[in-house]
Amino acid sequence: MRSIYFIYNPINMIEYTRLPEDLSSIIGSESKDFAVKAGRAQPFKTSLSLILFGTAWTAFTSIFVIVFLGPLFLGKEVHFESNGVPTVASPDNLGPILVPALIIGLFVLVGIGMLSWGIYSMFKKGGYFVGTPTRLIHYQKGKIRSIDWEQFSGDIELRGDIHKGNISLQMRTGKMVSRKNGPDKYVPNVIYISEIPRVFEIEQICRRRINTDFHCAMQSPRGGDLLANKTNNETPH
Repeated sequence: MRSIYFIYNPINMIEYTRLPEDLSSIIGSESKDFAVKAGRAQPFKTSLSLILFGTAWTAFTSIFVIVFLGPLFLGKEVHFESNGVPTVASPDNLGPILVPALIIGLFVLVGIGMLSWGIYSMFKKGGYFVGTPTRLIHYQKGKIRSIDWEQFSGDIELRGDIHKGNISLQMRTGKMVSRKNGPDKYVPNVIYISEIPRVFEIEQICRRRINTDFHCAMQSPRGGDLLANKTNNETPH
């Protein structure tokens, strides 16, 4: 069973949105700034990039499968060097080639995994997003995630037109990602609200709530201490 909410927000965005009953019970008596159902789990461009990269990766690693393992499927021998020693593998003697074959197979599986995830994410629905004065709530297939506005950094990416678009909300949390030819890079977590109506109005609401929570946090005793520590750390000695 789904509940029907008539939602009004401070910038006059009016929407009829059907919310699942368990999501409605979580929201309770909180006032709602907006409620939308996202058409995708992430932007189409993000899924397409993953598909293209996975396809290229799989195609590249498949070359090694054809060149290195192809002769075996034709009943021929494969000649290669192992630790500088000439080695021969054949359909009757696969031992020498097992380790290289497993390594190549692992790289192929990585490419297939990226390609499969890209295709899956392209058709995966985004679920429901509800904004309240204190938090952003995401509901999808019975799973509910609640994120306080203060957890967002305020870095927002917006794409779309007056009819439909995508919002990417960058969070303060993230992870370090190692890079081959450079220092480790910090990559923040991102919440995607994709293919939603009235995207400009919703972005304004999100930005206002994030800024309000940030200023409230800075005005609190703990926030003031954090800001003072940051200022002291940045002061040259």
